[in-house]
Amino acid sequence: MPHRLSLAAVLLASTAFAMPAFAQSALQDNVETPNAPAEDSNEIIVTAQKIEQRLVDVPITISAVSGERMAELGVSDLDELSNFIPGLNVQEQSANNPGIVIRGITSDSGSSQQAPRVTLYYNGVDIARSRGSYQAIYDMERIEVIKGPQATLFGTASAVGAISMTSARPREGFSGAITAGYGNYDSTILSGFINGGSDVFAGRIAFEYKKRDGFVENLSPNQDEELYAQDQLGIRASIRYTPTDRFTLDIIGTYDRQRNGGTPFVSRALPTQAGPGNPFGQANLGGAPDSAAVLGADQLGLDRDVYDFNLTASYELTDSLTFTTVNGYRDFDSLEIFDADGSAAWYLEFAELAKGWQASHEGRFNYNDPQWRASFGWNVFIEDSIQNVPFSAEEGIFLECAANATAALGFNIPCIDAAGQVQAAQATAILSQGRLTQVPYSSVFENQGQNDSYSVFADTTWIPMPALELTAGVRVLIEQRKSGFFARVPRTRLTNAASLIPGQIDTRGQTFFAQESFAAVLPRFNALLRLSDDINVYATVSKGRRSPVVQVNARNAASGPARNLQVVPEEIVWNYEGGIKGNVGPVSGTLGVYYQKYDGFQVSVQLPTGMTQTQSAGTASNLGVEAELSVRPTSWLNVFANGSYIDGGIDEGNNFAPTFSGARFRLQPEWQAAAGFTIDAPVGNGMRFFATPTVTYRSRIFFEVPNNLAISQGPVTLVNARAGVSFMDERFELAGFIRNATDEEYLLDAGNTGGGFGIPTFIRAEPRFYGGQLTARF
Repeated sequence: MPHRLSLAAVLLASTAFAMPAFAQSALQDNVETPNAPAEDSNEIIVTAQKIEQRLVDVPITISAVSGERMAELGVSDLDELSNFIPGLNVQEQSANNPGIVIRGITSDSGSSQQAPRVTLYYNGVDIARSRGSYQAIYDMERIEVIKGPQATLFGTASAVGAISMTSARPREGFSGAITAGYGNYDSTILSGFINGGSDVFAGRIAFEYKKRDGFVENLSPNQDEELYAQDQLGIRASIRYTPTDRFTLDIIGTYDRQRNGGTPFVSRALPTQAGPGNPFGQANLGGAPDSAAVLGADQLGLDRDVYDFNLTASYELTDSLTFTTVNGYRDFDSLEIFDADGSAAWYLEFAELAKGWQASHEGRFNYNDPQWRASFGWNVFIEDSIQNVPFSAEEGIFLECAANATAALGFNIPCIDAAGQVQAAQATAILSQGRLTQVPYSSVFENQGQNDSYSVFADTTWIPMPALELTAGVRVLIEQRKSGFFARVPRTRLTNAASLIPGQIDTRGQTFFAQESFAAVLPRFNALLRLSDDINVYATVSKGRRSPVVQVNARNAASGPARNLQVVPEEIVWNYEGGIKGNVGPVSGTLGVYYQKYDGFQVSVQLPTGMTQTQSAGTASNLGVEAELSVRPTSWLNVFANGSYIDGGIDEGNNFAPTFSGARFRLQPEWQAAAGFTIDAPVGNGMRFFATPTVTYRSRIFFEVPNNLAISQGPVTLVNARAGVSFMDERFELAGFIRNATDEEYLLDAGNTGGGFGIPTFIRAEPRFYGGQLTARF
């Protein structure tokens, strides 16, 4: 997982209810944010329903954090949100493979043929395709986490929820800031923004650069960097044009780049020179000698570029009616080289080349008067992507490590001996009776997806009296999903088998295609009852949907390779929830309860061919409780806590798919909690002292379905802190941070591609990180 130089553990309960604006902000405008609540207010303004509302007035479960809050507290990556927003987990195995989990339901498949469950929105545009979704979150206006399906608000991919990221817009006047930091593992950060313009035309440029050594030592002499090294750059340019009070045009261009080190897939079954395989010790991931020619690069790691363009225009036609159009284009190109066997053996060496583009257009009319609010419009979303997976191995090593092939000839050769030596390298000479010493082998498969979605939607809120709001909405969609597949799989030289990896099928230069069309109707119903100006109760019923999968690969037929088509049915969820939100004096909080019922729940299964296959696990359910609390006894002290409980999984007694019966969902903890406090106090002479210690807890999670205790991570408790001083009336700030202060060893992921071959690999999570930062504002 890439390291975040800033402190993760300080998001606090402001993710769900407002907290005072802290003086220790890192990158923050020195101008007042339009429509921002007063500094001593417990209110936070969100736009989840496409209008500005107080968080307490939104009849859905939503957590929100402003850009100022994130900058103040050092939150600089999406995975840092997950410990502090109940019901949210973000697992970043790499920037190319993030797993986004809302209420225990994940969406992390890299297949171009499969649709996501969780929508990531960047400036109003869907970027949920897994390999193109990672987005650095520097210089943000706000991030909103909307839980539960809300199809009329966030499109077809928000089957279980959405994360909406909005970047900071240009503002009138001149301002800027720059932050520089240094920490252990030689980590450095440099970030900032500059803003300038008038009330008619303004521009803003923001950037963030992070670099850090890897924290897992790689013993292989073939690799230049340690594992999980980080080298990331993000740049954003924004223009705002407001010729009148009624018209606003925003144009935003974003570039994100990763040149990160390899992911530390470590086998516990295969030793290294340092001893038995240990994900928390040294690794020996050597890659393939022919890696540059076969896999695309000679070093393990990620090479990824993402380009994003957004044009949003809003025009107030009347005092009550507004038209908004949101248009986006995103292009991603990534190559990740990884050692899937987790050892020094030239055994399971893979790459993943993921390329694609997405284009989106939405038009929306919003109407607002004291008794009615309504929106209606249309959306077009088109994407075209591929996932190309080359494979490299030495034939004898593969056959010996996978099947002990020389045993039939009376040999007893381990794949890797206790000293970390690859004894299986002898297998080719033995199996060929000395004729050959090394036989390189390579194959490749590719899945393709071209998906078009067209929808219309309408949403209406009736306000019969000031204390009551009733909302009903629906989205009607039509989608076309076209999938393709090809594979180049040569015969082996040692055994003359059809493939080295059993089950792989050569398509003999053909690409197999299949196309299907689908339609759906997705409603939502909401009710909000105001018990007072500051306390509301709400209830929601909504329907979510994950698209069917047009799953294409190859099969053997009498005439040769043929298309193998499986249409995995759509996944449907009905979501029922209710809760209470409110502020009473210095106390603010939320409490929500939800129940979700799934039909046709889709799971991704790692096959022993290196491919991932989508299967339907039948029915599943989720019952959960989420709570957040903030207490501000004085102007300089805030105490917070939040937590969630989930009882969910594949239904027991599931005759449709008994293999999955009773399993908990992947990456779903039963319990999750966070607590801490923030001190933000003046000390005189234009100086302020601030400190935020936090503690987070997460219960056991399973990394695979079906569940396996050996492929899981037990309870994890992390302690984090950030503290410092600001001086010269906020112009400068000096802060120190520590993350995972107790240096707890725990797993980020397990199983992985190696698990499909019977040798699961394990990825360690971040160790202790600490450092300091200096910020200057102007």
